[in-house]
Amino acid sequence: MSWLEPEPFLRGTAWRDGDRPVRADPADLERLPWDIAERAALPIGVRVEFRAEPGTTAVELRYRAAVPAAGDQLRSLRHLFALWQDRRCVAEVFADPAEEATVRLRLPPGGGEFTVHLPEGQAPVVRALRAVGGALSPTPRRPRWLVQGDSITEGWWSTRPAHSWPAVAGRALGLDPVNLGYAGGARGELPLAEQLSRLPGELITLAFGTNCWDRVPASPEWLHATVGAYVRLIRRGHPRTPLLLVSPVLRPAAEHTRNALGATLTELRRAMERAVLDLAAADPRLALLPGRPILGPEHLADGLHPNDRGHARMARAVATALTAAGALPRAA
Repeated sequence: MSWLEPEPFLRGTAWRDGDRPVRADPADLERLPWDIAERAALPIGVRVEFRAEPGTTAVELRYRAAVPAAGDQLRSLRHLFALWQDRRCVAEVFADPAEEATVRLRLPPGGGEFTVHLPEGQAPVVRALRAVGGALSPTPRRPRWLVQGDSITEGWWSTRPAHSWPAVAGRALGLDPVNLGYAGGARGELPLAEQLSRLPGELITLAFGTNCWDRVPASPEWLHATVGAYVRLIRRGHPRTPLLLVSPVLRPAAEHTRNALGATLTELRRAMERAVLDLAAADPRLALLPGRPILGPEHLADGLHPNDRGHARMARAVATALTAAGALPRAA
């Protein structure tokens, strides 16, 4: 088989910068903090999805990636390509980062629909793909779910990209999750709300707030007003799109410790939740999922980020909340 263009097969994409999938508008980067712009260059959550005809024995992906310099701690990390079918991983292949390389993943017999979860470090870009011994076609498009948040949404401390809570919930609900989580970010940056308002999607979830405790300290009054402004800006482009806000999950060190402005995470969480409830009185498509009850200390890998069990619990809680709110769009 000849090589196929990757675009029809890519899922979880937001914007493009040339042939690179990126997670912030490349025409609007100057208004973003440098750390968010840097994280947005990583293709978090980008996947390849395809249908293989019976008799197809493997799929090959040609890709390029940055290669860490000699002495860089990341140089020893290998790229992991994970093949999933029917909500389970059926194969994993490790490859060394390379400026240009091809990886082959063997398929189970019988054909069907498959997802390849791509490595996320060193910003790999799929250049082309092809079938071995058969044929491939793109899978039908699923409703796009825009998920914006911080490092927890980005998937930190999940052992595989496929184990992050947006990926797990997306599989369970039959959605196409677009991961807009930015490690260290999600501090109420209003330009991100404006970008999100311009991005097509059938469902939106916001999950942020923990970085408003310490990274850029906030007061309850400021956060209440910021949540209101954030949602109103999103509503300019998505006036009727179902929107779920998840308040911060458990962070033991911050729950009752005061930040530089004298606020605990408990107080900030309550301010966020009050803001959503105030807005929801006039916005029936806006829903709240309180984050505190979702995780216990045993679900945290480092006192802040969920482990795989924690990500799975977050996925179940979000999926349940979206279903209960009647927020799930129908597949095309």
